[in-house]
Amino acid sequence: MDATELMVFLFFFALVTVLGFVAAHWQRGDLSLLDEWGLAGRRFGTIISWFLIGGDLYTAYTFIAVPALMFGAGATGFFAVPYTIIVYPFIFVVIPRLWAVARKHGYITGADFIRGRYDSHGLALALAVTGILATMPYIALQLVGMQAVLQAMGLAGSTGLMKDLPLIIAFAILALYTYTSGLRAPALVAVVKDLMIYITILAAIFVIPAKLGGFGHIFKAADDALNGATLLAPKGYAPYATLALGSALALFFYPHAITAVLSTKNDRVLKRNAVLLPLYTLLLGFIALLGYMARAAQVDVQGNNQMAVPLLFAQVFPHWFAGFAYAAIVIGALVPAAIMSIAAANLFTRNIYKEYFRPGCTPQEEAQVAKLVSLIVKVGALVFVVGIPLTFAINLQLLGGIWILQTVPMLVVGLYTKWFHRTALLIGWAVGMVLGTYLAWANAFKSSIYAVAGVGGYIGIWALLVNLAVVIVLSFVFHAIRLSNGKDETSPADYVPSSVSA
Repeated sequence: MDATELMVFLFFFALVTVLGFVAAHWQRGDLSLLDEWGLAGRRFGTIISWFLIGGDLYTAYTFIAVPALMFGAGATGFFAVPYTIIVYPFIFVVIPRLWAVARKHGYITGADFIRGRYDSHGLALALAVTGILATMPYIALQLVGMQAVLQAMGLAGSTGLMKDLPLIIAFAILALYTYTSGLRAPALVAVVKDLMIYITILAAIFVIPAKLGGFGHIFKAADDALNGATLLAPKGYAPYATLALGSALALFFYPHAITAVLSTKNDRVLKRNAVLLPLYTLLLGFIALLGYMARAAQVDVQGNNQMAVPLLFAQVFPHWFAGFAYAAIVIGALVPAAIMSIAAANLFTRNIYKEYFRPGCTPQEEAQVAKLVSLIVKVGALVFVVGIPLTFAINLQLLGGIWILQTVPMLVVGLYTKWFHRTALLIGWAVGMVLGTYLAWANAFKSSIYAVAGVGGYIGIWALLVNLAVVIVLSFVFHAIRLSNGKDETSPADYVPSSVSA
């Protein structure tokens, strides 16, 4: 453990801790109400939303996992770049409709929308449970990113409590300021976090190639080490494309992404962000290349590819800058973890607690329950990392993407038409969930790619196609027999942003 490295790291960690608590007094609002605590009063403008949504989607685990995949598997890991290109036109067109109808009816979660659109408790519960299940391991993987950095710094002990104590302390601080400040805390911290990430990556793309003999040498060395895997083989085309497409479709329907979207003050903020957020994709492209740089630098990860980036930084940067970069990654874990825990808490409170246990609860009680659940969610994520083998959390994260994709028919199609029957959507969702989970299990959770009729593809896409086929066929049947499709509390005008006052 280097003293300079540690001091720089602790300075920036202390800075964001203070910001997290100060955020409770930023853009004042009544934090005893869920709308204020969980969505920051829906007042964020373009710049704060850019940092918040970007900080929400590009996590510490991205910083660690994408280069680790490039380090271990080569070009396949680059799928993260095209999917974050595909997704933004999709956001520009689709997401403002969700914002508009949510603003009009005061929806706080995606399940609120489903409840209002389809008049279905079961469908809303399905969406809420899917969101919470998919979010928990996602939070856990933020801790994995933090753990890799703490190990690289020598802060984590080798065994027992000392191994996890720094992680527990960091997450306890996160839990306290999220409880106090709600969504305002990660929004404010995200500004510092992203500036630090940009500085780190800019330094990395100039300093590391200069030390390693240029990008030509880096690609040559990585290609030699990976036996030519820096180019995608033809049999990898379909898996690569379906993985990118499926990931893009799922990205903005994770609960934390919806939470960030609904915190914006109008649809123009969302459209501007759809234009500006690709700057993060550029950043992601450089982040991915860190995996090849680690190969060229002959970093010894000792069997743990997640250590590629932290060890690369330790090898090429002076201690003070390595401490800065480590702080950027750890803070990069705190921001999305905070938003994810708030999103899961919103789902539980609105769509399970209020729906099934306390229908008459006051707005203040609703907010208090959400705050407590956000603490419980973080403790649950800590248990994942501290008490359960890492591979289990990664397996659940793999399932999380597959599961979220099964909510696309009810959420995306539901924004445009109510022709899909609510009972058909519920059955299609169940079929997709079971099939996706089964295919992942059949792969022994080693890959999210499964071959059907000799064509490899992302399991989430296969399950979604079956899900959609079931929904379409059963919708014809249920409409034909005149089975009730519930009362829609929304109207076509509610989906037009310009007709909804911000």
